[in-house]
Amino acid sequence: MYKKTVTIQNATGLHARPASDFIALAAKFKSYIVIRRKGGDEDDDANAKSIVNVLSLGLAQGEEVEIEATGDDEKKAVDSLVDLINSKFGE
Repeated sequence: MYKKTVTIQNATGLHARPASDFIALAAKFKSYIVIRRKGGDEDDDANAKSIVNVLSLGLAQGEEVEIEATGDDEKKAVDSLVDLINSKFGE
């Protein structure tokens, strides 16, 4: 298991297009990946490869999230998703 914390920086949060970009990147990895609000419990886990799960979190600008992965490419998966969030999804 590997995880990191990152702050949602783009103005629209993790909604619609940014969520779609996030899901597309997550799907490229073999690892099981979850995203959750910082300080949330397992009930707040969202499958990072499911658009419905990610959108259901309603993550807004300024919120801290944890991205956690388990599997062969867990470190690369988490680091890539953190980099995407830090890039503000190209906005």
